Amino acid sequence: MIKLSAIGDWMSDNVGTLLAGLLNVVIIVAVAVVLRFLAGRLIDQFTNRMVSSHARLSQSSSKMANRVLKQASTARAERQRQRAQTIASVLKSMATALIIGVAFVMVLSQLGINVAPILASAGVLGLAIGFGAQSLVQDFLAGIFMMSEDQYGVGDVIDTGDAVGTVEAVTLRTTKIRDLNGGLWHVRNGEILRVCNMNQDWANVVVELPLDSSVDLERATHVIQDGIDAFADHTDVTDKLLERPDISGVVAIGNGATTVRVIARTQPGEQWALDRMLRGQIKRSLDRHGIPIAHPGYMRQAPAWRSDRLRAALPGLQHRYSRFAWSRTVARWGGWDLNPRPTDYENCP
Repeated sequence: MIKLSAIGDWMSDNVGTLLAGLLNVVIIVAVAVVLRFLAGRLIDQFTNRMVSSHARLSQSSSKMANRVLKQASTARAERQRQRAQTIASVLKSMATALIIGVAFVMVLSQLGINVAPILASAGVLGLAIGFGAQSLVQDFLAGIFMMSEDQYGVGDVIDTGDAVGTVEAVTLRTTKIRDLNGGLWHVRNGEILRVCNMNQDWANVVVELPLDSSVDLERATHVIQDGIDAFADHTDVTDKLLERPDISGVVAIGNGATTVRVIARTQPGEQWALDRMLRGQIKRSLDRHGIPIAHPGYMRQAPAWRSDRLRAALPGLQHRYSRFAWSRTVARWGGWDLNPRPTDYENCP
């Protein structure tokens, strides 16, 4: 009876404190729930605005990108939605952990528990994790920035340096890349210092044609243009081209070749197939008109009058030149390759 009366006296003396403590706990929990709800709403708005603003910026930066975005608006909208959901889920998880942690410490303090040792232990633990998991934090931060800036996504062909291939999966920590040989690369996002995305906005097909130096350049240009027109008017190609192929002109002369460059602008991801089709069409057009492709190291046959002239001049040249220098002189006079190799003298007449 004495203990019960003592407990009753203690309850009557501290009922106000207990009620105040319980009320404070309820308020803390309610505030935490409200803050979590508001944080979720703010994070959703922030990520959606960030993704949409980056898309508008990319769209206004290039008229060509504008055309591509209009043609692939559905796919890009789905990709933006997935990016926004991924970033929002990560930020929501971080906000939830922070709010719950602070609310838990405040509830413990209301229950009369000394939270100073807990805070000190948490600080030491956080410091240890920070030093031990620097690379992990770096990977997560790089993944967040990569997704927010839309550097690449699933299905894009990228070049990260060592790994080149198609992106199969993207997380905040790693990127999975399937190369041409079928190998699957797992690349940490923090280790990607630079990346080349070959499937973003638009792409170029660059074809360089090494024509024989004896070819009439004007005639060859017309023949190449005929092949380009046949390629661009093909039904399987029209929808994939953003601009008709254009002959840039001669870009190199040397080694018996005159190199002509052709450039075509295509939709992203279509450049490799169109490159093969364009090369095949131009090659067929050149073969049909008898225009030869250059063969490096090929030695042309000298005209008959030059051969007779050389035979008459050979006796007087042999005593003045070494064997290799004599070979170069013969080649220069006879119209052969002006950059012979040490064994070229064996081909002299």
